[in-house]
Amino acid sequence: MKLRRWQSEAISQAYSQYSSGIRHFLCLATPGAGKTIMAAILAKRLFEAGMIDLVMCFSPAIVVAKDFQKELEAQTGKRLGGQLGDHGCSLTYQAMISMATSFWETLKNHRVFVIFDEIHHCAATEEGNSNSWGEAIYRHINEKSAYSLALTGTPWRSDNIPIVLADYCKESNRVHCDYRYGLAQAITDNVCREPSIIAIDNSSTQITDDSKTHCYPSFKDLLSQSDCSYQDLLDNEVLITEVLRRAAHQLDNLRKSAPNAGGLIVTTSVSHARRIAFLLQAEFNETAVIATYIDDNPLATIRQFRDSSSKWIISVGMISEGTNLPRLQVCCYLTRVKTELYFRQVLGRILRTTGESGEKGYLFMPAAPTLIKWALRVSEDIPEANILSYGTIKSTTNVSVDSISSINELELKASEVRSEIDINTGATGERLPIELVDSQSTLAQSYEACINISELLSILVFNRPDQAALWS
Repeated sequence: MKLRRWQSEAISQAYSQYSSGIRHFLCLATPGAGKTIMAAILAKRLFEAGMIDLVMCFSPAIVVAKDFQKELEAQTGKRLGGQLGDHGCSLTYQAMISMATSFWETLKNHRVFVIFDEIHHCAATEEGNSNSWGEAIYRHINEKSAYSLALTGTPWRSDNIPIVLADYCKESNRVHCDYRYGLAQAITDNVCREPSIIAIDNSSTQITDDSKTHCYPSFKDLLSQSDCSYQDLLDNEVLITEVLRRAAHQLDNLRKSAPNAGGLIVTTSVSHARRIAFLLQAEFNETAVIATYIDDNPLATIRQFRDSSSKWIISVGMISEGTNLPRLQVCCYLTRVKTELYFRQVLGRILRTTGESGEKGYLFMPAAPTLIKWALRVSEDIPEANILSYGTIKSTTNVSVDSISSINELELKASEVRSEIDINTGATGERLPIELVDSQSTLAQSYEACINISELLSILVFNRPDQAALWS
């Protein structure tokens, strides 16, 4: 198999460090660069050198864990189904925290190569400042694995708790990475698409309050000078329709030369997703499939979309980092989650190249100050490109402000919330459907906090680790 240059370099450097006695290797590679293949080839090399007996792989989502298992098995020629006689397993982090003591004794009795995908979701320090995933790694795997490989495309956390097993530079307080492969280099190598981010603003937004009308020249002024929240913007049909119109036009243009190109719409809640699907149909005669955390089998929906030529898929907490859908080339960012971590993860969904040169990935979003800030940070990664542009709604937008808007500029810490919990109960009290895949709940595959604001105070959230099959 012909590897990309960065993959060969990372494998060689990791193997060299392992051979010299350094047991942990942290690799930063931009989303879509091919971290899964790199890790699988490295595992193959370690097996062939007689340096390991087993492989454990942990990922934040079931769909990613399955992709890892498939690639590891293809490259090593060994089964990793977690059964007796297999050479390892590929599980989610959520499954990891429910493992019995006998599972972890495997690391004492065998030489195990442990792969951590998107390690930034796992936080822990010697002082015990940790989340459940990071604590499990620090307690059960640190100093016990023969070798470990940590992978990330975004080496930081929004809560500033240190990433588990990572070393930090004292001067910059940034993670020290053993190998780096950034977005600019990936674009130059035609490994990733160049992003194009379009921020939709309005020079005439009106709010009527007590018979008085207030007009704001930008969304920035609206959000900073009124009681209007970011959620109010996301609920506004004028804004939604404008974002959809521009995205649909862009997707139509792309499909003239790439008939398989698809679009992703990231939304705030199930009801929000259904409303946007209705607007897409009513205004543009476009249909969309919806994948949400309450569906019976959202993985099947995602797989069917991946293998089809359908235009649109709407996601509520499902299509996140690591999800491999290269035909996605347009995205509407209409979620309330505004952390830089999540913004870059969603952007990464449309940057996986299909091999054609000169491709771009187009992200349409409201011109909210926080999102503009993250877009400018992405621009700093590729200074030679002008990736941020603005579009203006050509009509006056009237925004209604609900009483719930007092929760102004709510930012849910997406990865951290879903790292700790499963959402097993809806606002009305009914049990949400759980589809077991190899004894792991599909609810554990996504960590976007996709709870509707209006449901937030009544939804019951609790920790329910899934019982995964043990292996030894």
